[in-house]
Order: sequence, then structure tokens, then C-alpha cells
Amino acid sequence: MQYSRVHIDALGYELAPVVVSSEELEDRLSTVYARLRIAPGQLEALTGIVERRWWEDGYSVTEGAAAAATKAMASAGIAARDVEVLIYAGVCREHFEPATACAVADALGIGQDTYVFDVSNACLGVLNGIIDIANRIELGQVRCGMVVACESAREIVDIAINRMVIDPSMGTFRDSIATLTGGSGAAAVILTDGSFSTPARRRLLGSAHKAAPEHHRLCRWGTTRGFAGLGELILSPERLELALEQLMAPETLPSAVRELLCDDRLPRAIARLLPAERLPLVLTQFMSTDSVAVLRHGVELGVRTWGAFLKNMGWAKDHVDKVICHQVGVGHRHTILKELGIPPEKDFPTYRYLGNMGTVSLPLTAALAEQRQFLRSGDRVGFLGIGSGLNCLMLGFKW
Repeated sequence: MQYSRVHIDALGYELAPVVVSSEELEDRLSTVYARLRIAPGQLEALTGIVERRWWEDGYSVTEGAAAAATKAMASAGIAARDVEVLIYAGVCREHFEPATACAVADALGIGQDTYVFDVSNACLGVLNGIIDIANRIELGQVRCGMVVACESAREIVDIAINRMVIDPSMGTFRDSIATLTGGSGAAAVILTDGSFSTPARRRLLGSAHKAAPEHHRLCRWGTTRGFAGLGELILSPERLELALEQLMAPETLPSAVRELLCDDRLPRAIARLLPAERLPLVLTQFMSTDSVAVLRHGVELGVRTWGAFLKNMGWAKDHVDKVICHQVGVGHRHTILKELGIPPEKDFPTYRYLGNMGTVSLPLTAALAEQRQFLRSGDRVGFLGIGSGLNCLMLGFKW
């Protein structure tokens, strides 16, 4: 697809305030590391991530998205009445329904004539939202639209750490490494037909996409139903004692069992005594990633998409001045740049201090790259996105 009248008028972002180092996460996993004989420092060594940022506990994705959007609108001189399409594209959402975009629209004072909806496609959501609005602008249906996203990693990382502590196996550690890279942040992208600013900049020229849906099982984040494992519940000794009294006979716990209740976490020895069929069914979050397979198949997909992208754009790879990539970690960056033949100095990485912020990573990285004058007027820029599923989408701009 090629475009002739679509521009990015503004990139807004909001950084989460709580800095969480990889060393801090490893401190919480000290018993797991000791059990598996893993040396401290491996999380940073494997991912290249020194730290990531999280929101304060209880901060909503609507607040983050609205904050980023407000900054973008102020930067572009765009009023709420000018926004004809508002898309929320984050993986993290307020509810299954209604669309989180509705809450963001309400916070921003977006009018009743605006298209308001969510788009969900793993880490590609914001780029998919850009394409949706770009198509509407190119067709002359609207003049201005905005994509927003906010991601929050605190809860899923806490869940992953608790599960590793309960099940300190190498398999659990391996499947949880990608989860531990999670960072939080928010971003907003305003697209127009170029009539709101003079001179118009950051023109979208074209795009290319490829899919490999046969790999949709490699990286999953969702909910699952199962019997409540009391070994995973964090309760006071008093509440644990009460729960056990309600679940087991005799009504009064043996003194030997009472003596085991010496920690805030129910000992595994007690959990094993409870028949699973007597525990309640619960709905819990989970995230599991086969990082090796995601890297291998993701790079293969990226290479195919890169070839289609260069062809659609009419560019040779040397024509690309700068690239902004989805932020995964050091292994992904090194491998994909090498396979695509892109010199590292043409890329602007942020994962080292921001981690993987899902849909937010690429647009927030682009905003920082422009602020640091890495992206300059006239540059031919590629946005190289990939998301679990697997899907790959690349956008070309004249900055």
C-alpha cells in the first residue's frame, strides 16, 4: 500500500514513574536462582535490559493513554473536536467491553461524531491503528485521527515471579524470561491530511505486511481456569488457617500443621495435602513465551516482510536512513538487524532502560529518537513492527 496525503502531526508519550531494575527482580527470585544454580546477573545478560518502568499500583491504562494523548494534541495544536477517529490499540485494556477507547474519549472530551473503538493485535496494535486511520485519510473520509495505547507490566510480572517461586523449575524460568522484560508506558500518534500544520512533515509513504499464523501458540498472554492452588495464595497465617478449617476435616487443624504456618505463603507441604477437587475454580492470568522459537520464526517473517517492504517502497536497503524497531531485547535486535542488513548505527534502541512496553515501545521510541535529534527532517525512516501471532508490519516515512 502507498500513501500520498497522510502525515504524523505529533507523537506523545508518558513514561511510567517507578523504575524497577533487573537486579531487583532477581532479588525476588533468589530462592529460584539458588535452586536452579543460576548466577545473579543472568536476566540482564540474557535480555540486555538494565531496568524497566512501571506505573504506580492502581494507575489505570485510561489515565496513561489520556496523558499521552493530551501531550500529543498540545504539540500538534489539535483540539478534541478535530479528532474524527480515536483508536485504543493497547494489549492491556480496562475491560472486555466496552472498548477502552470510550473511556479515553470521555477523558479527552472527544465528540459524539468521532469513530471510537479498540484494535487488538499484540505488539502491532498501534501500527495497525495507524494503517486504519491512514486509509481513512487517504480515501478522504476523515482529516484527523489518533491512535493511543497504554501498557502495564506490573501485575503480570508479579504473577510470573510468584509462579516461579512456587515452581522453581528450569522450564518455568525459561517460559517466563520474556515476561520479566515487561515495562509500562503510554503513547499517542496523531495522523492528519497535512492541513493542520505548516509545513506538513513525517509523511507516510507506504507499508508492507506478512503473517505466519501457524506460530500463534509461541507467545500467549491471557487467562486460564483451574483449581485454586492454595500454595499460590498470599494470605496471612490467620486467613490461611481459616481457609483450611473450611476446606478440610477435622474442623480444628492438627497442631503439627499449625506450626507450618510460619510464613505469609502457604507451605507446599500443606498444599499437597489438599485434594484438588475440593478447591474452588478460579480465573487467573498467565503469560508463556517460547523465546527461542519466537526469535527464529520472527526473524524469518521479518526477512520476508523486509523484502516486500523495500519492493513496495521502491527502496534499496541502503536508501533507508533510520529504523525504529519494536523493543524486545539485545538478542532480537542483534539478530534482526544482521539478517536485514541494517547497520546498528541506523537503529535507536530503548529497551535497555525501558524494557519491552508492547504496543507502546515503537511509537515511544520514535518520539524519543526525534527528541534526541536521531530522526531528522528529510530522513527516510522505517517503522519495523512485529507481534506474537506471528504478524509483521513495516511502515515507511519521509521524516
